[in-house]
Amino acid sequence: MNTIFRKSMLSVAGLAFAGGVFAGPIAAHANPVDAKPVAVAVQSAAPKPQGEQSHITLNDEQTANVKAIIAATKKAGLPERAAVISIATSLQESKLENLGHLGDRNDHDSLGLFQQRPSSGWGTPEQITDPEYSTTAFLKGLKQVDGWQDMALTDAAQTVQVSAYPDAYAQWEQQATDLVGQHWNS
Repeated sequence: MNTIFRKSMLSVAGLAFAGGVFAGPIAAHANPVDAKPVAVAVQSAAPKPQGEQSHITLNDEQTANVKAIIAATKKAGLPERAAVISIATSLQESKLENLGHLGDRNDHDSLGLFQQRPSSGWGTPEQITDPEYSTTAFLKGLKQVDGWQDMALTDAAQTVQVSAYPDAYAQWEQQATDLVGQHWNS
């Protein structure tokens, strides 16, 4: 009985193989207009991170700044993608530290989470070192960028920041995405 069962299974497998061999060429000549996809790829709302990714361990102050950026983004009525771009920008500019005047180590008069400059019209030193204000100022600039929602993160950030290192923002996209995912609903 075991032999009969095995032969039956081999016969079924042989028929299935033969059917595939003969149907394959026929299916290859089918009218492509009539073909219907079996599965449809769903496009993600956010592009995949570009290039090598960096990561730092955050202290309590940096985590509080992440939460402040997210709160300001929500208050501005913008989606999570805006928070991801903002946090990645701040990671690049200050490692999420609210930097005051750094003396000789300072890049011109750059201050705060986003290294914004009072001399460039971002606000007063007091305003720029306020996380809510500096984030709102960054987001105001971001909203003026046509199509920022669909741009690569580094392109959107660079359009607002006008950095000497325009591609540097990309390295923080994964960590920024993870931080927004972790804190958006908390």
